[in-house]
Order: sequence, then structure tokens, then C-alpha cells
Amino acid sequence: MSYAVGIDIGGTKTAIGLIDSSGVILAKTSLPTDLSIKPDEMVDRMAEAVKDLITAQGIQESDLLGIGVGAPGPLNSKTGYIVKPPNLPTWWDFPLVDSLRRHFELPISFENDATAAALAEKWLGAAQDAEHFVFITVSTGIGAGIYTHGKLLTGATGNAGDVGHFVIDASGDQCVCGQHGCWEYLASGTAIARQASALLGREVSSKEAFDLAAAGDVPMKDLIDGIFRYIGIGCVTLINTFDPEMLVIGGGVSQVGAPLFDAVKDYVSQYALNPSGRTTAIVPAALQQDAGLIGAAALVHMPY
Repeated sequence: MSYAVGIDIGGTKTAIGLIDSSGVILAKTSLPTDLSIKPDEMVDRMAEAVKDLITAQGIQESDLLGIGVGAPGPLNSKTGYIVKPPNLPTWWDFPLVDSLRRHFELPISFENDATAAALAEKWLGAAQDAEHFVFITVSTGIGAGIYTHGKLLTGATGNAGDVGHFVIDASGDQCVCGQHGCWEYLASGTAIARQASALLGREVSSKEAFDLAAAGDVPMKDLIDGIFRYIGIGCVTLINTFDPEMLVIGGGVSQVGAPLFDAVKDYVSQYALNPSGRTTAIVPAALQQDAGLIGAAALVHMPY
């Protein structure tokens, strides 16, 4: 049996796991992503956690095939740099891979977190039988991993799939990226909470917004129906661009289930350009909580 370490870096926490070649998570832990310390110090903590994890499992570093790291973009997977992710402002232009190499003499694979999650869905999840699919995560933001012709499409620097910054409505308000009306600004979990809070004049979570809509609150239902339409618009754009056989939707917002998937399928069935695109399979992600960890390890275990 061979093993890999997966590291999934997020804005608030970093998950670390030991995953075998069949995709089983043998052990995992997490650390707060502490933005008050230097990134190198955070990497020191990550490395210590990795070593503690493998020691507890009776595994030597020499037993590992490598370390896979998924992180939010923009990044540069070729140089190993975290470039400019909005939720990691103190990590901008940070040589993450070189920093990890201070602690390990192992191959290190590094990709965008949504790209890694797409590979996880291909390995063990909803897209095992698909050779052309797009994984979409709709959560705090919106991102995608693109798998086509039997391999990941990562782009020149690893940032292919930053679809949250498709402009869906140019008359909309300004996104953090500077454009107006980005898909992420209009339809992410953050966007739902922001718009619902403005509607009700108090702090509202995206879950509460969905619950109110399901309970028959008419203004909230109108808001959520609009969100689903925006998600449908983005999905049609991806279908028209990549001609996938499947869209896999994950992330926190996908947990609303049938109301989202039914609305998106209906929109796609009307507006995808190619008649065959109108019947594109649109399915929920099979790997939710541990998708990032499994995806990071998949960067080591699977050719991509």
C-alpha cells in the first residue's frame, strides 16, 4: 500500500490528512489558518502536524509517495507560489512549495483547491465514469475544476476554472476583483447571505434564507429563485464553453438539494446552445466534507 499526505489550505482552517492509494483517509487533523503570523511560521505548524500524523500511524516519511497541496487562487502551480487569494491577504506572493521543502524531501504537487476537488470527484466521486466534466463549487465563493479529454485542464499557471469571475450581469455591483456583476458576487453563499440580510434588515445566513424560502416567505423565495437562475446562467456558459458530459456541483450551497438542481436543470434544458448540451447530466458532488483533502492526495496518487 502506498500513502500520500493531502493538505487543503483554506482562509480559516487548514486540513491535513494521510490517504492511501485506494482513497481511504487513515488519519486527519486540522489547524486554524492563522493570518496573524508569517506564512513560513504557519508552514512550520503544518509540517509538524504532518509529522505527528504519520508517526501516530507508524509510517515513515520514506513510505510516502509525496505531498499534495490544494489552495485558493490566484496561485502559480508552476512556481509553487500563492499569488493573490482574497482570503489569504498576508500570504500574497508567498513561495509555499519552497517553504514546505524546508521540512520534507518529497515530491510536492500543488494546484488550485477546486481543481484538486475535481480530481477527487474523478477518482472516487460522482465523475468516475466521465472523461469530460466540470466540477463547480458554490460556497463562500464560486470556483471550478475542469476535466476534459481524460485529464485536468489547469491552464498556464494553474488558475483555469476561476469561473466565479465570469460577468453575469455587468449592471450589478462591484465584486472584490473590480469587475461588476461577477457570478460569485451574485450567486455564492456569501452573496445569498448579503442579499437576504439587506432584504430583512438583519443578519441572515444563506441557510436561513433557504429555510425561509422553503417555508413560503415570498420575497425570500423570489430572491432564491433569482439566485438559482444566476447559477443556471453560469452553468449554461460552462456547457457552451467546454461541451462537458456532466456538471458536478458541490460546496455548501449545493446542500439545499433538489430545489437547486431542479432549477438549474430546467434552465439548462432551455438555454444551452447545443441541443445535446440541454441534456447535460447535472449531479451533486459525492465528496463533500473531505473533498479538499482527498483531492490534494489525488494530486499524488493519480496522473493528471
